[in-house]
Amino acid sequence: MQQVNIAMLGAGFVAEFYLQGLANVAGQTVKAVYSRGLDKAQAFATRWAIDQATSDLDTLIARNDIDLFIIALPNEAHLPVSLALSKAKRNQVCTKPLGRTAAEALEIWHAARDSGMMHGYAETEVFAPCVVKAADMVANGGIGRTLWVRSRESHSGPHSAHFWDVEKTGGGAMNDLGCHCISAARLFFGKQDRIEKVMAWGRRLVHHDKTEGEDNALLLLQFASGGLGHCELSWTTKGGLDLRNEVHGTDGSIFTDVTRGTPITSYTTKSAGYIIEKSDTDSGWTRPLPEEAFAYGYQAEMRHFVECVRDKRVPTETYEDGYIVNRILDAGYQSMRSGEWVSLNP
Repeated sequence: MQQVNIAMLGAGFVAEFYLQGLANVAGQTVKAVYSRGLDKAQAFATRWAIDQATSDLDTLIARNDIDLFIIALPNEAHLPVSLALSKAKRNQVCTKPLGRTAAEALEIWHAARDSGMMHGYAETEVFAPCVVKAADMVANGGIGRTLWVRSRESHSGPHSAHFWDVEKTGGGAMNDLGCHCISAARLFFGKQDRIEKVMAWGRRLVHHDKTEGEDNALLLLQFASGGLGHCELSWTTKGGLDLRNEVHGTDGSIFTDVTRGTPITSYTTKSAGYIIEKSDTDSGWTRPLPEEAFAYGYQAEMRHFVECVRDKRVPTETYEDGYIVNRILDAGYQSMRSGEWVSLNP
């Protein structure tokens, strides 16, 4: 088996999950980690036993022993870093959202496509084991023709200060969480069933002192088949991360619930330690989630991208998918401002 050498670009929250996912992927080694702050990169390298920590991105990209670069950086860094990788003809994977806007995402996608190298869009939702199983059931005709997909992602707000800055990220709760719900809807309806119209509502209801963006949003997706995608996004929900999907068809329904239907329920009067991502408490009634990186899809997506590099295959999620998601988000913000449906040209 060809060994795939990886450089992790980023040493924050999502990079931690990527390393947890990669820990169970055979045939790969993370050889280097980059962060804009060298101290942060060194601490990350120590934690994960990575050979090199650096804040020199140009030198890292120039290395010829790295097979895959994984972009786990803040949203505003995706465009310049991805363009540098494409110019150097490097295989790359980028976390969501691909760009802050559809224009940025289009530039990222076209540059990566023109480089001739592999590009993978790291959208965990479509790699989560329960979602993959549900999609297989839909594809096998279990619920007949898909009519309506309802997806929810909510929690009490981002960990890092930069996520609250809409100029740096591209938007509020819809931009942050809507990527997952849009991708789930596209998976369950099938990518050939194009999203034709978008409508959205969004308001800042609670976090007036933290962000200029919306902290709650609803996003509706009208598919060419006539089906509807219904996305619920919130930065104000207490009780930890809430990830749910409903898929309703002409002959049945499927429900997934990763975080509220865990195999553990506990009641503790003292701190029980880490419970679950974005948990607001670690005592009282809690639902700890074992193997979070596996349950959320980090392990499956990392394995898929490593195998695509090794076998020279095109990933199931590419930068084209990231661009489509950004287009839908842009249309959502346009609708949020106008209060009307927005049509998406083919």
